[in-house]
Order: sequence, then C-alpha cells, then structure tokens
Amino acid sequence: MGVTVDVHQVYKYPFEQVVASFLRKYPNPMDKNVISVKIMEEKRDESTGIIYRKRIAICQNVVPEILRKVSILKVPNIQLEEESWLNHQERNMAIRSHCLTWTQYASMKEESVFRESMENPNWTEFIQRGRISITGAGFLNCILETFASTFLRQGAQKGIRIMEMLLKEQCGAPLAE
Repeated sequence: MGVTVDVHQVYKYPFEQVVASFLRKYPNPMDKNVISVKIMEEKRDESTGIIYRKRIAICQNVVPEILRKVSILKVPNIQLEEESWLNHQERNMAIRSHCLTWTQYASMKEESVFRESMENPNWTEFIQRGRISITGAGFLNCILETFASTFLRQGAQKGIRIMEMLLKEQCGAPLAE
C-alpha cells in the first residue's frame, strides 16, 4: 500500500541563503533525533557547474518501544542517504533521500526541490514528496505505515521550523514583498 506526504513552503529569503542553511541544518539541538551527518562524496561538474553531494545521516530509532518488540525494529540508529544536485546558475537544488535501514521490509524515499520562487525572485520555494511503504511485517504493515506517515508529516513541519529559525538567526528578518 504505502503512504505519501507532500510539503510546500515558501521561505522569504534568497535561494543562496536557504540552501546554505539547509546544508548546515543538522545536527541541531532542536532535533535531537539526528545524531550526525557526514559528507561521503562531493564533486563539481566542470561543464555545468552543478555540485553533487552524497551525505549519510545517522538518526535515532524513533519507532515506539511497543513496536520494537518485533526483532527487526530493535536497532538503536537508522541510516539515511541523501544525494543533492546544486545548480547555482539556475538557482535550484534537487534532493533525493532514502532509508538504508530495514530495506528488506520498508521503503522510505523523499524527493525535494529548493528553487527561486515564481512569486518573488528573492524568495525560495521548497517542495517535498515523501513516500513510505512497509512490506513483510504482516499485520503490522498498516500500523507501521500509519506511524511512519505521522512521523514524516511531523518531521517535515519540524524541519521547516528549524529552517525558519536558522534563517532568522543567520540572515535576520524575512524579506518583505
């Protein structure tokens, strides 16, 4: 089956400031679930100027204790892989991330884009679609997908709040119309 969560946000800050804040977002005291983020690969395509990054995030396992009675869910940490393509010239950054933990039972994928807002070139639009599907857990599939959907929605909203806070700290008040 699976669940999908869509997020759309306009940051009233220029693209370059939003991307810089995104790349520094974690670890952060506002989200103690993200333990570390490590750049695994970074390269620039000389012909296009696009910067490719691959990062691995280590996050605390947030599955409720009651569900961790199932042996496959008893892991202390979860690993996420994020790949991004930053195009300064076109002022957009595409991001793909997926979970590296529990791949035989679950699929968690997110696709996101930061781009210059059509409404105002000094603002940045953020669009994200996350999809989670659980298989191989029998009757727990639906319960785990419901939990995952709630967690994904709350995580997206928390990520937006953290970005807004970082942008305000690092860049001052948002830009007016």
